[in-house]
Amino acid sequence: MLKRFLMLLTVVCLFGSIGFAQPLKRQLQTDFKEYNLSGPRLAVTYVTNGKLLVELEENDLGPVLSQFGWHLEYQIKPAGAAPSFVIEFIPMIAGVEYGKFIPNASLAMGIRLPNGLEFGMGPTVSAGKDTAYAALLLAVGKTFDYNGVHLPINLVMATSPDGNRFSFVFGYAINRRK
Repeated sequence: MLKRFLMLLTVVCLFGSIGFAQPLKRQLQTDFKEYNLSGPRLAVTYVTNGKLLVELEENDLGPVLSQFGWHLEYQIKPAGAAPSFVIEFIPMIAGVEYGKFIPNASLAMGIRLPNGLEFGMGPTVSAGKDTAYAALLLAVGKTFDYNGVHLPINLVMATSPDGNRFSFVFGYAINRRK
């Protein structure tokens, strides 16, 4: 019985893949456009708890920090009204209002819908006095497009055992098609 089942499965796989190969190949062909949507970013971050908050307080910093940086974005957009695939790298500095220089870097991968809604996640790392604080970031936002100038507004949550952070991030980018 098992032998017959395996033979039938083999026949279906061999002949089934031959029969469906052409239609699937035609369906998968699409035109993709690549964009570079890099630009400046500003953020306000609130640190809620954990080791990171303790270290901030020990260094006479409050739980609210400004951040300034540059957003490097690479977007692939399929033809038509399909979602775009986005990869972002965002190096920033925080704490300048306290006279401090706290580096932070994030890498986010996500999707931007045709109406501008976007979702992403990835790692983020902030430098501490003697350690680095890694966290998982989850972001949601909307990008408004004004004749090729993109205005993104995002809410970001970074969560880890060392402390949670919430950020409001905004900026702009000029659409530069590759």
